[in-house]
Amino acid sequence: MNKKTIEDVDVKGKKVLVRCDFNVPLKDGKITDDTRITAALPTIKYLMDKGAKVILCSHLGRPKGEVKEEYSLKPVADELTDLLNTNVKFANDVTGESAKSVTSGLNDGEVALLENVRFDPREEKNDDTLAIELANLSDGIYVNDAFGTAHRAHSSTEGVAHHVDEAVAGFLMEKEIKFLNGTLENPEKPFVAILGGAKVSDKIGVIENLLDKVDEILIGGGMAYTFIKANGGEIGDSLCEEDKIEEAKNIMKKAKESKVKIVLPDDTRVTTEFSNDTPDKVVDSDKIPAGYQGLDIGPRTFKKFTDELQGSKTILWNGPLGVCEFDKYCIGTEKVAEAIAETDATSIVGGGDSVAAIKKLGLEDKFTHISTGGGASLELLEGKALPGLVCLTDKEEKTKFEQKTTIKDNSLEK
Repeated sequence: MNKKTIEDVDVKGKKVLVRCDFNVPLKDGKITDDTRITAALPTIKYLMDKGAKVILCSHLGRPKGEVKEEYSLKPVADELTDLLNTNVKFANDVTGESAKSVTSGLNDGEVALLENVRFDPREEKNDDTLAIELANLSDGIYVNDAFGTAHRAHSSTEGVAHHVDEAVAGFLMEKEIKFLNGTLENPEKPFVAILGGAKVSDKIGVIENLLDKVDEILIGGGMAYTFIKANGGEIGDSLCEEDKIEEAKNIMKKAKESKVKIVLPDDTRVTTEFSNDTPDKVVDSDKIPAGYQGLDIGPRTFKKFTDELQGSKTILWNGPLGVCEFDKYCIGTEKVAEAIAETDATSIVGGGDSVAAIKKLGLEDKFTHISTGGGASLELLEGKALPGLVCLTDKEEKTKFEQKTTIKDNSLEK
């Protein structure tokens, strides 16, 4: 990664604004999964240890520019207080009087959290006035550690970077880019990609960008049925994007020309209703009867995918292989998670349902990297530029801190 990181700037005694991704699930005001919070801890602790005055900001949910109590970040401040073993001060607004008061009173090594940035209607418009107000809370240093929102050009993810002296990446951002970009740039072969999820349209850009990099692509989930129909198969009432059938045909043609093996499910678990309780059966994936819909890959496909993974050196997985909102149809996703965990490959996974399956099975330690950003990781895999990354200072550029240091050193030499 050719962007500056927090290790490239002097933060001692400085107010540092850090954009995190604390978009965590809440139930009755309680956090049900703190993964995104714990993922930000290395950056926060580093800044505390270096004597920075740490100002955290994030969004939570979609309050659409209105103050809504159920989307308050107060529970996150409480969680951080426990995790960091220090009192994390909470500002009950974004850049108003509370934010100014709380942040101006910080001592070295102390931490504050601003209220949900999406309570301000200017945030999602990337309004420059909000970006300037956020920048003014700091002493000219901005850290973007919110990989999960790096594909959004908002005031706190992109705009603010243009109004500070140094805009740098946090450790989480650096790690995500290293694994996702690094994998694409120089993967150890054989390189196998597993793509699932509901829609082909969500993954077309990813597949096209992977065709000159991977050796195989295993396709499951709802998107598989569009490919199966494009091959002339009968898919019953299974999910299918009719307007993407020609694109699916073109992808398979390009794959053949690139000598990339595309592997589709051999069998499918089908049922008559989109429900966890309706009786199901296993049929050939290209012979699904009318009135039935496929909701998960079948046992022959588990084995086939597992066999294809043997000997692979790099595995990239994005998206579930069945309808994981129903336990009964998450079996294929879980079986593939177990198969990947048993390989010696560098394994990188993204997408909420895939990650949830890994956690449910307690296999987190068996994967090389679990991405925190669904949409951001997809866009990166498509080869798109992420606004929240592009806006950061390039390594080749000297920051004002370094320029001042150089001038000082030169004057000493004289």
